[in-house]
Amino acid sequence: MSNATHSAAAPLSDVTVWHLEQTSPADLKPAAAPDGSVTVVRSETALPEFSRFLYTAVGGDVRWTDRLDLTYAQWEELLERPGVETWVAYENGTPAGFIELGPQEDGAVEIVYFGLIPAFRGRRIGGHLLSEGVARAWDLAERHPERTPTKRVWLHTCSNDGPHAMGNYLRRGFRLFDTKTEQEPDVPNPGPWPGAHA
Repeated sequence: MSNATHSAAAPLSDVTVWHLEQTSPADLKPAAAPDGSVTVVRSETALPEFSRFLYTAVGGDVRWTDRLDLTYAQWEELLERPGVETWVAYENGTPAGFIELGPQEDGAVEIVYFGLIPAFRGRRIGGHLLSEGVARAWDLAERHPERTPTKRVWLHTCSNDGPHAMGNYLRRGFRLFDTKTEQEPDVPNPGPWPGAHA
């Protein structure tokens, strides 16, 4: 899912933003597990260094920029919000991608971020990770009794995201409920090492 920081200096371009949702656990249509040794594990320690690594490694080529300027303390604050969870896909012990769940009021859970590191795309890991992450969104209150039981899981994706993102969401049982066109800065892809020289 793309999230871009607006900048007055950068030229703007039109971006289509789609909002999708599930309103029942029965909506989820799980993907088959991929071949090989792939596991999905919850990152239970709120660690800004690890979360920032995942964020830049997954989102560097699809213009995820909104968290690049956050301080360490701001990352901690985001990760330590009650009920926030990060689930990480590993292949043979190597992080392949992640999904971040953000509970909201009235039983809604947002999939705040989801994606794979480029080297792991196109290998059926994304459908499996999304399936596991959405299932964990639906049962989130079982791990956080202070939260209202989940009644809705939702996300947004956009035309800057990878070409297979929307198809994955639809195959997992998400339904489109809103479409908007927004203007976002037409900035270069930051890559996984923003600020580093080529």
